[in-house]
Amino acid sequence: MEILRFKLSGKNAFFKKPEVNTYCYFTYGNIHKVALLGIFGAILGYSGYTQIQDMIKPKKKKTKLEPSYPEFYERLKDLKVAILPLNEKGNIPKKIQAFNNSVGYASREQGGNLIVKEQWLENPAWEICVLIDCEEAEKLKDAIQNHKCVYYPYLGKNDHLADIEFISVDEAKLAADEELYRINSFIKRDDIELVPLDSEDLDELLTKEEIRVYSQFKYEEALPYTLDEWVNNYKLERFVYTGSFLEVNNEDVYCLDNKVYTDKEKKDNIYRNKKYVVFY
Repeated sequence: MEILRFKLSGKNAFFKKPEVNTYCYFTYGNIHKVALLGIFGAILGYSGYTQIQDMIKPKKKKTKLEPSYPEFYERLKDLKVAILPLNEKGNIPKKIQAFNNSVGYASREQGGNLIVKEQWLENPAWEICVLIDCEEAEKLKDAIQNHKCVYYPYLGKNDHLADIEFISVDEAKLAADEELYRINSFIKRDDIELVPLDSEDLDELLTKEEIRVYSQFKYEEALPYTLDEWVNNYKLERFVYTGSFLEVNNEDVYCLDNKVYTDKEKKDNIYRNKKYVVFY
Protein backbone atom coordinates (compact mmCIF):
# COMPACT_ATOMS: atom_id res chain seq x y z
CA MET A 1 0.00 0.00 0.00
CA GLU A 2 0.89 3.66 -0.34
CA ILE A 3 0.32 6.82 1.69
CA LEU A 4 -0.58 10.15 0.08
CA ARG A 5 0.95 13.04 2.02
CA PHE A 6 0.61 16.80 1.64
CA LYS A 7 0.59 20.03 3.60
CA LEU A 8 -2.85 21.64 4.04
CA SER A 9 -2.84 25.26 5.19
CA GLY A 10 -4.47 28.66 4.79
CA LYS A 11 -4.56 32.21 6.06
CA ASN A 12 -7.71 31.51 8.10
CA ALA A 13 -10.13 28.65 8.75
CA PHE A 14 -13.58 28.29 10.30
CA PHE A 15 -14.99 24.86 11.24
CA LYS A 16 -18.28 25.88 12.80
CA LYS A 17 -19.52 24.40 16.06
CA PRO A 18 -23.27 23.87 15.59
CA GLU A 19 -24.14 24.19 19.29
CA VAL A 20 -24.07 28.02 19.31
CA ASN A 21 -25.82 30.23 16.74
CA THR A 22 -26.37 33.53 18.58
CA TYR A 23 -24.03 36.44 19.33
CA CYS A 24 -20.95 34.69 17.93
CA TYR A 25 -20.19 31.58 15.88
CA PHE A 26 -17.37 29.46 17.30
CA THR A 27 -14.93 27.11 15.57
CA TYR A 28 -13.36 23.78 16.44
CA GLY A 29 -9.70 24.16 17.30
CA ASN A 30 -8.46 21.93 14.45
CA ILE A 31 -9.71 20.42 11.25
CA HIS A 32 -11.73 17.24 11.76
CA LYS A 33 -12.35 14.19 9.59
CA VAL A 34 -15.79 15.24 8.29
CA ALA A 35 -14.45 18.63 7.16
CA LEU A 36 -11.44 16.93 5.57
CA LEU A 37 -13.71 14.57 3.64
CA GLY A 38 -15.66 17.64 2.50
CA ILE A 39 -12.44 19.07 1.03
CA PHE A 40 -11.78 15.78 -0.74
CA GLY A 41 -15.36 15.74 -2.02
CA ALA A 42 -14.91 19.24 -3.48
CA ILE A 43 -11.72 18.15 -5.24
CA LEU A 44 -13.48 15.10 -6.75
CA GLY A 45 -16.70 17.00 -7.60
CA TYR A 46 -19.11 15.21 -5.25
CA SER A 47 -22.31 16.82 -4.00
CA GLY A 48 -22.56 18.26 -0.50
CA TYR A 49 -25.26 19.19 1.99
CA THR A 50 -27.37 20.99 -0.64
CA GLN A 51 -28.15 17.53 -2.01
CA ILE A 52 -30.00 16.78 1.23
CA GLN A 53 -32.32 19.73 0.60
CA ASP A 54 -33.46 18.04 -2.60
CA MET A 55 -34.04 14.79 -0.77
CA ILE A 56 -36.35 16.33 1.85
CA LYS A 57 -38.61 17.72 -0.88
CA PRO A 58 -39.83 14.44 -2.35
CA LYS A 59 -41.98 14.27 -5.44
CA LYS A 60 -44.36 12.03 -3.59
CA LYS A 61 -45.15 11.83 0.08
CA LYS A 62 -42.99 9.41 2.07
CA THR A 63 -44.43 7.46 4.94
CA LYS A 64 -41.19 7.13 6.91
CA LEU A 65 -37.80 8.75 7.37
CA GLU A 66 -34.94 7.06 5.55
CA PRO A 67 -31.24 7.22 6.40
CA SER A 68 -29.06 9.15 3.96
CA TYR A 69 -25.73 10.97 3.68
CA PRO A 70 -24.44 13.76 1.42
CA GLU A 71 -22.75 12.26 -1.63
CA PHE A 72 -19.24 13.23 -0.56
CA TYR A 73 -19.64 11.46 2.78
CA GLU A 74 -21.35 8.40 1.33
CA ARG A 75 -18.45 7.87 -1.06
CA LEU A 76 -15.53 8.86 1.17
CA LYS A 77 -16.52 7.86 4.72
CA ASP A 78 -14.34 4.73 4.61
CA LEU A 79 -11.12 6.59 3.76
CA LYS A 80 -8.39 6.18 6.35
CA VAL A 81 -6.78 9.51 7.23
CA ALA A 82 -4.22 10.84 9.67
CA ILE A 83 -4.04 14.52 10.67
CA LEU A 84 -0.70 15.86 11.94
CA PRO A 85 -0.84 19.41 13.41
CA LEU A 86 1.99 21.67 12.27
CA ASN A 87 1.17 24.54 14.63
CA GLU A 88 3.14 24.42 17.86
CA LYS A 89 1.69 21.81 20.23
CA GLY A 90 -1.45 21.67 18.07
CA ASN A 91 -2.63 25.04 19.38
CA ILE A 92 -3.85 27.34 16.57
CA PRO A 93 -4.42 31.02 17.49
CA LYS A 94 -8.04 32.22 17.24
CA LYS A 95 -9.50 35.67 16.72
CA ILE A 96 -13.05 37.04 16.66
CA GLN A 97 -13.92 38.69 13.34
CA ALA A 98 -16.94 40.97 12.93
CA PHE A 99 -18.43 41.86 9.54
CA ASN A 100 -21.71 42.98 7.97
CA ASN A 101 -24.10 40.76 6.05
CA SER A 102 -26.27 43.21 4.13
CA VAL A 103 -27.87 40.97 1.49
CA GLY A 104 -31.29 41.98 2.83
CA TYR A 105 -32.75 38.58 3.62
CA ALA A 106 -30.08 37.85 6.28
CA SER A 107 -31.84 39.84 8.99
CA ARG A 108 -35.23 41.29 9.87
CA GLU A 109 -33.57 44.24 11.57
CA GLN A 110 -34.15 47.72 10.21
CA GLY A 111 -32.10 48.18 7.08
CA GLY A 112 -31.68 44.42 6.61
CA ASN A 113 -28.12 44.49 7.94
CA LEU A 114 -26.85 41.64 10.11
CA ILE A 115 -23.62 42.03 12.10
CA VAL A 116 -21.90 38.66 12.12
CA LYS A 117 -19.19 37.63 14.58
CA GLU A 118 -17.12 34.54 13.89
CA GLN A 119 -14.13 32.96 15.59
CA TRP A 120 -11.46 32.20 12.98
CA LEU A 121 -8.31 30.09 13.19
CA GLU A 122 -5.24 32.08 12.17
CA ASN A 123 -2.55 30.59 9.90
CA PRO A 124 -3.57 26.94 10.46
CA ALA A 125 -1.43 24.18 8.99
CA TRP A 126 -1.58 20.39 9.02
CA GLU A 127 0.16 17.51 7.33
CA ILE A 128 -2.51 15.21 5.91
CA CYS A 129 -1.93 11.51 5.23
CA VAL A 130 -4.35 9.26 3.34
CA LEU A 131 -3.97 5.49 3.18
CA ILE A 132 -4.32 4.38 -0.45
CA ASP A 133 -6.31 1.19 0.09
CA CYS A 134 -9.47 1.62 -2.03
CA GLU A 135 -10.75 3.00 -5.34
CA GLU A 136 -11.82 6.37 -3.92
CA ALA A 137 -8.37 6.84 -2.37
CA GLU A 138 -6.82 6.12 -5.78
CA LYS A 139 -9.05 8.77 -7.39
CA LEU A 140 -8.05 11.28 -4.73
CA LYS A 141 -4.35 10.50 -5.16
CA ASP A 142 -4.60 11.03 -8.94
CA ALA A 143 -6.48 14.32 -8.57
CA ILE A 144 -4.13 15.83 -5.97
CA GLN A 145 -0.92 14.65 -7.65
CA ASN A 146 -2.06 16.16 -10.95
CA HIS A 147 -3.35 19.37 -9.31
CA LYS A 148 -6.91 18.82 -10.53
CA CYS A 149 -10.09 19.79 -8.70
CA VAL A 150 -13.72 20.22 -9.71
CA TYR A 151 -14.53 22.75 -6.96
CA TYR A 152 -12.10 24.97 -5.09
CA PRO A 153 -11.19 23.41 -1.72
CA TYR A 154 -11.65 25.67 1.29
CA LEU A 155 -11.17 25.46 5.05
CA GLY A 156 -14.70 25.26 6.43
CA LYS A 157 -16.04 28.31 4.59
CA ASN A 158 -15.60 29.59 1.04
CA ASP A 159 -13.96 32.78 2.40
CA HIS A 160 -10.96 30.66 3.42
CA LEU A 161 -9.26 29.03 0.44
CA ALA A 162 -7.07 26.01 1.16
CA ASP A 163 -3.44 25.66 0.06
CA ILE A 164 -2.30 22.14 -0.84
CA GLU A 165 1.44 21.74 -1.37
CA PHE A 166 4.46 19.48 -0.79
CA ILE A 167 2.59 16.50 -2.27
CA SER A 168 4.22 13.08 -2.14
CA VAL A 169 3.33 9.39 -2.17
CA ASP A 170 5.28 7.12 0.17
CA GLU A 171 5.27 3.42 0.84
CA ALA A 172 3.07 2.45 3.78
CA LYS A 173 5.39 0.98 6.43
CA LEU A 174 4.16 -0.41 9.71
CA ALA A 175 6.27 0.72 12.66
CA ALA A 176 8.31 -1.79 14.58
CA ASP A 177 6.36 -3.43 17.37
CA GLU A 178 7.23 -1.36 20.43
CA GLU A 179 5.67 -0.86 23.85
CA LEU A 180 5.80 2.95 23.68
CA TYR A 181 5.40 5.45 20.83
CA ARG A 182 5.48 9.19 20.35
CA ILE A 183 2.58 9.69 17.94
CA ASN A 184 2.74 12.74 15.67
CA SER A 185 -0.93 12.63 14.59
CA PHE A 186 -4.26 13.01 16.35
CA ILE A 187 -5.36 9.75 17.93
CA LYS A 188 -8.59 8.73 19.62
CA ARG A 189 -8.39 9.08 23.40
CA ASP A 190 -9.86 5.62 23.97
CA ASP A 191 -7.08 4.01 21.90
CA ILE A 192 -4.17 5.13 24.08
CA GLU A 193 -2.72 5.07 27.55
CA LEU A 194 -0.52 8.01 28.57
CA VAL A 195 2.70 6.80 30.19
CA PRO A 196 4.37 9.09 32.77
CA LEU A 197 8.15 8.67 32.62
CA ASP A 198 10.90 9.68 35.03
CA SER A 199 14.38 10.85 34.07
CA GLU A 200 15.82 7.32 34.17
CA ASP A 201 13.20 6.07 31.72
CA LEU A 202 13.91 8.96 29.36
CA ASP A 203 17.64 8.23 29.51
CA GLU A 204 16.89 4.78 28.10
CA LEU A 205 14.50 5.99 25.37
CA LEU A 206 16.12 9.24 24.17
CA THR A 207 19.55 10.66 23.46
CA LYS A 208 20.80 13.67 25.43
CA GLU A 209 19.96 16.02 22.58
CA GLU A 210 16.45 14.56 22.28
CA ILE A 211 15.91 14.92 26.04
CA ARG A 212 16.91 18.59 25.79
CA VAL A 213 14.03 19.34 23.38
CA TYR A 214 11.58 16.76 24.76
CA SER A 215 8.23 18.36 25.60
CA GLN A 216 5.43 16.70 27.56
CA PHE A 217 2.31 18.50 26.35
CA LYS A 218 -1.22 17.29 25.62
CA TYR A 219 -3.88 18.86 23.40
CA GLU A 220 -7.30 17.21 23.70
CA GLU A 221 -10.57 18.13 21.99
CA ALA A 222 -13.90 16.52 21.14
CA LEU A 223 -14.01 16.65 17.32
CA PRO A 224 -16.56 15.44 14.74
CA TYR A 225 -15.69 11.90 13.70
CA THR A 226 -18.75 10.67 11.77
CA LEU A 227 -22.21 11.85 10.68
CA ASP A 228 -25.51 10.54 12.02
CA GLU A 229 -27.20 8.66 9.18
CA TRP A 230 -30.68 9.96 10.04
CA VAL A 231 -30.19 13.70 10.60
CA ASN A 232 -26.53 14.20 9.51
CA ASN A 233 -25.53 15.76 12.85
CA TYR A 234 -21.93 15.41 13.94
CA LYS A 235 -20.97 12.49 16.16
CA LEU A 236 -18.03 13.51 18.34
CA GLU A 237 -14.98 11.61 19.51
CA ARG A 238 -12.27 12.80 21.88
CA PHE A 239 -8.90 13.14 20.13
CA VAL A 240 -5.46 13.71 21.63
CA TYR A 241 -2.26 15.19 20.23
CA THR A 242 0.69 14.89 22.57
CA GLY A 243 4.47 14.87 22.69
CA SER A 244 4.50 12.29 25.48
CA PHE A 245 5.05 8.57 25.15
CA LEU A 246 1.95 6.41 24.67
CA GLU A 247 0.77 2.85 24.72
CA VAL A 248 -1.40 2.32 21.61
CA ASN A 249 -4.22 -0.18 21.95
CA ASN A 250 -5.34 -2.36 19.03
CA GLU A 251 -4.37 0.12 16.29
CA ASP A 252 -1.70 -0.12 13.59
CA VAL A 253 1.07 2.47 13.87
CA TYR A 254 2.75 3.57 10.63
CA CYS A 255 6.23 5.02 10.33
CA LEU A 256 7.01 7.89 7.92
CA ASP A 257 10.11 9.87 7.07
CA ASN A 258 10.02 13.22 8.82
CA LYS A 259 9.07 16.20 6.65
CA VAL A 260 10.02 19.70 7.72
CA TYR A 261 8.18 22.56 6.03
CA THR A 262 9.47 25.69 7.81
CA ASP A 263 12.51 26.79 9.79
CA LYS A 264 10.43 26.75 12.99
CA GLU A 265 9.34 23.15 12.38
CA LYS A 266 12.95 22.27 11.63
CA LYS A 267 13.93 23.64 15.03
CA ASP A 268 11.15 21.67 16.77
CA ASN A 269 11.73 18.40 14.87
CA ILE A 270 15.47 18.37 14.20
CA TYR A 271 16.01 15.36 16.48
CA ARG A 272 13.04 13.37 15.25
CA ASN A 273 13.94 11.59 12.03
CA LYS A 274 10.71 9.62 11.88
CA LYS A 275 7.03 10.39 12.28
CA TYR A 276 4.55 7.90 13.73
CA VAL A 277 0.89 8.13 12.74
CA VAL A 278 -2.35 6.27 13.36
CA PHE A 279 -5.08 6.26 10.71
CA TYR A 280 -8.78 6.44 11.54
